[in-house]
Amino acid sequence: MKNQYLLLLTCFILSTIVSAQDAILKGVVLDENNIPLQGANVSFDNSGTQSNKNGVYEIAIPSNQEVTITISYIGLKNIQFIINLEENQEYEFNPVLKTDVEQISEVVISGRERKTVEGITILDPETIRTTPSANAGVEGLLKSLPGVSSNNELSTQYSVRGGNFDENLVYVNEIEVYRPFLIRSGQQEGLSFVNTDLVRNVDFSAGGFQAKYGDRLSSVLDITYKRPTRLGASLDASLLGGSIAVEGISKDKKLAAIAGIRYRNNSLLVNSRNTEVNFQPRFADIQTYISYNFTKKFELGFLGSLASNSYDYEPLSEQINFGTLQTVQALTVRYQGQEEDQYDTYFGALKGTYLVNDNLTLKLIASGYHTQEQEHFDILATYALGTVNTDIGSENLGEVEFSEGAGSQLTHARNDLDALIFNIEHKGTYLSDQHQFDWGIKYTSEDIRDRLQEYEIVDSTGFSIRPPLAEFINDQPYTPFASPIVPFTGARAINDTKIDRISGYAQYSIRSAIKDNEIWANIGVRAHNWNISGDTVESSDSQIVFSPRAQFAIKPNWKTDMIFRLSGGWYHQPPFYRELRDSLGVVRPEVKAQQSIQVVLGNDYSFLLWKRPFKLTTEVYYKKLTDVNPYTIENVRIRYRARNNAEAFAQGIDLRLNGEFVPGTESWVSLGYLKTEENIDNRGYISRPTDQRLKVGVLFQDYVPTIPSLKMYLNMVYQTGMPGGSPSYADPYDFQTRLRDYRRADLGVSYVVVDPNKRMRKGHFLNTFRELNIGIEIFNIFDNQNAITNTFVRDAASRRQFAIPNFLTPRVFNVRVRMKF
Repeated sequence: MKNQYLLLLTCFILSTIVSAQDAILKGVVLDENNIPLQGANVSFDNSGTQSNKNGVYEIAIPSNQEVTITISYIGLKNIQFIINLEENQEYEFNPVLKTDVEQISEVVISGRERKTVEGITILDPETIRTTPSANAGVEGLLKSLPGVSSNNELSTQYSVRGGNFDENLVYVNEIEVYRPFLIRSGQQEGLSFVNTDLVRNVDFSAGGFQAKYGDRLSSVLDITYKRPTRLGASLDASLLGGSIAVEGISKDKKLAAIAGIRYRNNSLLVNSRNTEVNFQPRFADIQTYISYNFTKKFELGFLGSLASNSYDYEPLSEQINFGTLQTVQALTVRYQGQEEDQYDTYFGALKGTYLVNDNLTLKLIASGYHTQEQEHFDILATYALGTVNTDIGSENLGEVEFSEGAGSQLTHARNDLDALIFNIEHKGTYLSDQHQFDWGIKYTSEDIRDRLQEYEIVDSTGFSIRPPLAEFINDQPYTPFASPIVPFTGARAINDTKIDRISGYAQYSIRSAIKDNEIWANIGVRAHNWNISGDTVESSDSQIVFSPRAQFAIKPNWKTDMIFRLSGGWYHQPPFYRELRDSLGVVRPEVKAQQSIQVVLGNDYSFLLWKRPFKLTTEVYYKKLTDVNPYTIENVRIRYRARNNAEAFAQGIDLRLNGEFVPGTESWVSLGYLKTEENIDNRGYISRPTDQRLKVGVLFQDYVPTIPSLKMYLNMVYQTGMPGGSPSYADPYDFQTRLRDYRRADLGVSYVVVDPNKRMRKGHFLNTFRELNIGIEIFNIFDNQNAITNTFVRDAASRRQFAIPNFLTPRVFNVRVRMKF
């Protein structure tokens, strides 16, 4: 039945392929005496209009592309300029036509200026689509930015300036999106929600963002899906999967739609690891964005997504070598059992936009998210710890010779979760000259039904190891210990939790000047009220928080092109379901919102180097966090203590130099330093799980000068080691060791067979493609051994406990084909 719905939805999208939304250029045409000119021609391509008796003109132009505008009047010199506006953007341009002075030959006007003063990083969607990454997409490119870190190439999750994965906001067309709850490892994730084939704009803020964005502590990723201007399709295929996207327009330019289907298979990456497995992952989704303009003032849009992720995992054996060159040790594991996970998510949203007049815009957004998840596994791991034969001339080179410890571990889970989330939100914007007012109010209903049943049994030499708790007193052999066997760790709970939220914001922005210095300022406040209830939850009082925020930017009237920014405020993160549930599965409604006072000082310096444009962006930040909810990270699974018993801080500096290192391409080098620590129960400060001290990222694009169609993309990341965690029941204050440094370089080489600037002879079959690229990708080209977590194993002979790293993917080759029609 589900497949029939998918087929019907796909057919509907393909049969209603539609048109794009325009932007508006308007103003008053004046002569050199500032007298309005009636009948001035304003034109582009084959379209145009004339100014009225008051010199006023208004013309609709295609959005998201460079349009050459010509303004002419008999007896006066023409003005010609290039303009590039965003969808629904209105830009006022008041030209002055003169008789004796030459006009500027070309003026480029862009909608990006506002985002620069707000400290927003703008990423090129085409760069996202071409950059090689084991998990290609927006998140793969984000990880090359300063302040953004991840030591797991299999995951789409990332931490920003000391925050964790749950502290990042993600919007698509102003609609908040969610990720599944039960995923515990990167290889289970499959696909990110964001379909890069559909992306038009990517904006990213690493902190100090405005009040109009939601209640999270770290970052905002704001995605805008494109609206097509033509009928077309694209296909991207590789050994890891593929995607198909279709788009088009209607003749009346009222209905527009774009849709994408994706499939991914991580077998190539997982099978390359040192674990022998039977692995059957199936990750697939379908997304669409449809919009219809009922009038010039009202537009209705629909964003829909269906995703089905199946993960079947049967490990067989594994050997991990560690230690030094002189003493090489190994952990060999034999497995029995398997894991069967299923994540099905359904998302739909309607967005209505009404342009009341030139100054007032009103929006209404309603969305629903439903996820059904299961995590079922029974895996028995029998291990041996021993010394490896390093004798080069020996027939048993690399094999374990002397076993120093043996044991087994049984892990079991029957976890099921069903979550239903509804949102309805109103937003408004009012413009008056250089003033802007924004406001919004939102209601959210979260209904979560969760069954948690998991345990771990650890056995050594035939004896079950009990948890190190005070009630388990061992008085043998004098007193027989006849209690039943209990698991070493375990959690069992059934939760029915409902959370109702009301949030809202109001903010004011102004653009002005002090003498010859341009200034921009924003001030706003958010409020968030929530109440937790449910059959299995103790009743609690509702809670409310207020979050004032502000931004200020100035562009001095200097010969040097520089912008200075200061932003910050008081940020809150009201607890989501995952933050309310402790390690035993108990929901604690008394958990308060985590708080963060943030200050960000930034500078943009634009200059010419080798006669090409470059920009150096520098940001210094400090965060003071209170009511912190401590947590541990196991791969990508976050487990909270559900207690506000800590305080923390994060401080650092981010630098990014981007520009045309090679003419006609964009590359960058980023550097970040971070220090984040927490103080739990006033015991002193220790490193937080996300304490990523040093980060270096490089994105480099190049081509062969004599063969410009042969292109190269290099994505490199170096990060110092993060805290490696601690064994179960261990005090984190006693385990502050770190994982090894994370070093990774991914290389992509492609050849452009055809594109709009490279065509074959007339009638050649390759001309049916608008673009065709064929290439290879090499992931982890230097074959670095990176680790994600530690496995702690006991050695009975030496009575020591070893932290054995769990390694990620080695060098992997991939073939990729991209085409557009």
